[in-house]
Amino acid sequence: MKHLLSVSLSLFLLCSFSPVSQADPFNDNGSQTPVGSSNIQQERARIHTELGAGFFQRGQYAIALNELHTALSANSSYAPAYDVLGLVHMALGENDKADKNFRRAIDLAPGNPDFHNNYGWFLYSVNRLDEAQQQYALAIADPLYSTPQLALYNAGLCAIKQGNQDKAIEFFERSLQRDDNQPQAIYQLANLYYQKQRYQDARNLIDHIGSPATASAPVLWLSLRIARRMNDHETETSDALQLNKRFPASGETRLLQQGKFD
Repeated sequence: MKHLLSVSLSLFLLCSFSPVSQADPFNDNGSQTPVGSSNIQQERARIHTELGAGFFQRGQYAIALNELHTALSANSSYAPAYDVLGLVHMALGENDKADKNFRRAIDLAPGNPDFHNNYGWFLYSVNRLDEAQQQYALAIADPLYSTPQLALYNAGLCAIKQGNQDKAIEFFERSLQRDDNQPQAIYQLANLYYQKQRYQDARNLIDHIGSPATASAPVLWLSLRIARRMNDHETETSDALQLNKRFPASGETRLLQQGKFD
């Protein structure tokens, strides 16, 4: 399950990255962008930052770093380059460098909610949970943030790690109100409902994730346990068959075979 959450969080981060458009006549600080050579340097910074983000997504971190440093050599105040540098150094386990670059991006563009969301995810990963929630709150509070469901989802994960299930439920519910097509958020909320003994609510959610024939092992395991609590023997049997057939070596199947349902 930790690996599943890690993958989900990474995808959310990649989706949230959005470099400043050159078509915008203002930079991140709201000041007029100079014309002439400065515009060319700004464009170079944007292009190399986008290239760096692409290499980062493909796991080619050395090339990503080269592109991002090239971006900053063109414009040392280009905030998105620092943000992606933070992500790359985070992936490399270089936490001090990651922290420095995330903070630099926010210093240059304090009103960018994507930067707050990304920095929050970094802080979450190093167990600075209260600080992470502060960054998520800044992102969520921005009325112009186009994808607040991402920060709300991340805040829900953080609340779970803080041991605050009620707050986590609130965050996941708000995230799904923004976008109800989020399988990870649906799973997390259904799991919390299950732990709160809200079995019908959990069942209503888990049924939206997809067919049992294509569900992941964690989803099948949760569905099976919900069915067991609701005395739905048909669904329980079906989910057990799917687990044994499709995921014979999974941890969930081992728990099933050992009869450890909770």
